[in-house]
Amino acid sequence: MEKFKKLFGAVDMTVGEPWKQIVLFTIPMLLGNIAQQLYNTVDSIVVGHYVGDNALAAVGSAGPILNLLLVLFMGISMGASIMVAQYFGAKQREELSYTIGNCITLTAISVGIVMVVAVIVVRPLLEMLKTPDSIIGWCESYLLILFLGSIGSAYYNILSGVLRGLGDAMSALVYLLVATAINIVLDLVFVAKLGMGVSGVAWATIIAQAVSAILCFRRLAKLTDMFDLQPKYLKLSRKYAGSMIFLGLPSGLTQAIFSMAMVVVQSLTNSFGEAFIAANVIVMRVDGFAMLPNFSFGTAMTTYAGQNVGAKDMNRVMKGAKQGTAIAVLTSTVLTGIILLFGKGLMGIFSDTTELVDLSYQMMCIIAVGYIAMAVTQSLSGVMRGAGDTLIPMIISLVTTIAIRVPVAYGIAYATRSAQFPNGRQECVFISLLCSWVMGALLTVLFYKIGIWKRMAIKKIQ
Repeated sequence: MEKFKKLFGAVDMTVGEPWKQIVLFTIPMLLGNIAQQLYNTVDSIVVGHYVGDNALAAVGSAGPILNLLLVLFMGISMGASIMVAQYFGAKQREELSYTIGNCITLTAISVGIVMVVAVIVVRPLLEMLKTPDSIIGWCESYLLILFLGSIGSAYYNILSGVLRGLGDAMSALVYLLVATAINIVLDLVFVAKLGMGVSGVAWATIIAQAVSAILCFRRLAKLTDMFDLQPKYLKLSRKYAGSMIFLGLPSGLTQAIFSMAMVVVQSLTNSFGEAFIAANVIVMRVDGFAMLPNFSFGTAMTTYAGQNVGAKDMNRVMKGAKQGTAIAVLTSTVLTGIILLFGKGLMGIFSDTTELVDLSYQMMCIIAVGYIAMAVTQSLSGVMRGAGDTLIPMIISLVTTIAIRVPVAYGIAYATRSAQFPNGRQECVFISLLCSWVMGALLTVLFYKIGIWKRMAIKKIQ
């Protein structure tokens, strides 16, 4: 019983061997991220097999717009996670209580804003991106349902971030596994049995996400030994809400910039027709799983650095940064090999069309090695964020997306136009992605070594 409680309790990452603590924290979070990725993957598999390739393209085309309008939640989640980790590491109960309470209130406000904005901008954005007429109706209905039901997604992602900041990644995993199972069952019922099409997978997703959010609330309400969840802590405070926004804004802007770049590139992708759009969806679904270890290690490093900065142990931060990054690189190297060897079989899960599977695998091979570069970027960026420096990762994202990815994609497309390829070679979409990942890793290593993040952390704890 004691071991069970320890498994589902908060993890103090200020003690023990750094790499072991990082790995133990990462594993349940990685499993949780895999489960979360199943939301979109199952949606794609179900519509691809039961509705058709155009429906698959519709679900994928909606992705960049969905991510663009959800950046508010991402920013709040990152800011809250950093503050929770630092206050937990410093054992400051009152500050921790105000942080969590303000996080809950900010999320409610953000959900309201997103719902209103989404209804206004979804259709114009789809038209601006030149979404093919054959799929634009499906895209619109899919997005509107997801946005109008975004309260579940918002609260799950933000409250699970709070739980991770407390060192409890296991509870979020269990709740997400429950929600994923619900999502899969509802997908099959709504689409395969009731014939609800693309709208069916959207309804299945928001119902499942609402369940995971409710479970996270229940878990937090029980952690009374660490913080208090009373009405007075829900009142917005300039100190806590302001700090959360300040810390989370660069991360939110980073995601916004990335999403805007994806929207711009999606316009280029759409110009190559429905078949390439569907292939892009398949690649991005496999990419979602391939990138999960990197994101998981990145989040683990943020919590690890945040707790140890709060505990005023910079030597431990540096030691963990080296060990965590090395493990992340090794993991991504193994995954890259698996993708190159078995990638075509993975693509076949999403479609029975041989030409579509071959095209998807060809594109996947272009970006496969980039996952190793992203392991470095995510791990070291996680350390910088945990130390309180969220600005440098944002600047790096600005450079790699605006100054590299978009110009390279459109530049290659323009340079390769011909009678056979009037819009250019479609490989440009993935070559540009690989270039941005590699440059991002180089810049992250450079700024990590310069050490602005370290000086900020030392100044904070003095």
